[in-house]
Amino acid sequence: MTKPTTRRTLRRTALGCALALALLSAPAPAPAASALANRTGADTTREARYDLGDLAFQPPASLGYKGHSELAATVYYPADLGTGRHPVVLLQHGHWETCADAAAATERATAAQARDRARERGDEAEAARWQAIVERADQPLWAWPCAPGTAQIPSSKGYDYLGHALAARGFVVVSIGTNGINATDGGQAPTVYQARAALIERHLSLWQRLAAQGDGPLRTALTDGRTGAPVTTDFRGRLDLNRVGLLGHSMGGGGVMQEIADSHRSAWPAGISVKAAFALAPSATWDGDPVTRTPFAVMWGTCDQVNTGNYFEQNRAATRVPLFRYALTGGNHTAYNRQWSPSSGQVAARDDALPGSRPGTCRTQYPDDTTPRQDVPELTEEQQRLLTTHRVTAFFERFLQNDAAQQPYLTGELPFPGEPEGVVTSSFAPGA
Repeated sequence: MTKPTTRRTLRRTALGCALALALLSAPAPAPAASALANRTGADTTREARYDLGDLAFQPPASLGYKGHSELAATVYYPADLGTGRHPVVLLQHGHWETCADAAAATERATAAQARDRARERGDEAEAARWQAIVERADQPLWAWPCAPGTAQIPSSKGYDYLGHALAARGFVVVSIGTNGINATDGGQAPTVYQARAALIERHLSLWQRLAAQGDGPLRTALTDGRTGAPVTTDFRGRLDLNRVGLLGHSMGGGGVMQEIADSHRSAWPAGISVKAAFALAPSATWDGDPVTRTPFAVMWGTCDQVNTGNYFEQNRAATRVPLFRYALTGGNHTAYNRQWSPSSGQVAARDDALPGSRPGTCRTQYPDDTTPRQDVPELTEEQQRLLTTHRVTAFFERFLQNDAAQQPYLTGELPFPGEPEGVVTSSFAPGA
């Protein structure tokens, strides 16, 4: 098939090549946030933040969910909003430690090593003693709000490379914090995804009011992500809440899938319409609600110890809209989020892939019925983010900006520029 030559496609090729050359030629450690952001369009984008309080959100009482969460987010948007209206992408991170208590993290790691050595010796009493220390050290890492003097782990900022890349293409991106839900979701699994969906709706309602009336809680809450100065950008009439995309990682991906479930669409706030969703290594909802009316994509890594692309398999037969699935050979769970990845130096950052028998390899976690577990080259953090950026931006351009030229890239018919060959397996269900 001849490659499309539309202006949008030429722009994608140029941006993709520049991003690919920068990412794949970089040394293994990830660059500073500002350097990576500049490669994805930060010269034409802006970053802002808002924080309405650590306990500002409480899920609806009807859910029976106990606990409060923050109403805080990092926002990425075009430096020049022009005169038109921009689609909105809301991003939700997954389940992770909440507080950057370095001393507790060190104690936990030391105790876990001692516990494992005791288990290897068969000393169950000693292993139990160390396990109790692990659990004690774990508590301050999962507190909310964090103890005075202890910073929160800013998981919502770990997707800045996606935020800037999308903003450079005309989207307004809101990456929301869910630390409060993470700290209180233990034992509440049946409702945690509904609580996450409700948090999504609350943030969308805040932006709907700001965009329509220029007032509400966000009017004076936005501050510049670099200087901390108040943001004076006027968002009135510049957002299209009828073109909303959702992007979620891990349990955030589960929350996103709950939000677009057929049974949940009636809960969307009036005047807000979700047109597409992308889930990165999403965890499964507990009620198995079908998703057949909202286009979605699922991405997972073969060395991911947590999640797979099961949503695609569960919904492909009944779907009425396009669905996509991407398996990254050698991809893991944490590399999607820069705060969670080892090169960040952040408290609790780690590589969750099960090591293979050779350096630089990882062991596949979810083989099909005919493929045994195997050791494969592990993707670097930068490589995994490049593969992710290509598909996430193309997906939302396709379904929020109606750019049909992106379709053959999404189905795998055309290759994205600068990617390593044979790493991504694409699946596509066209819908009715």
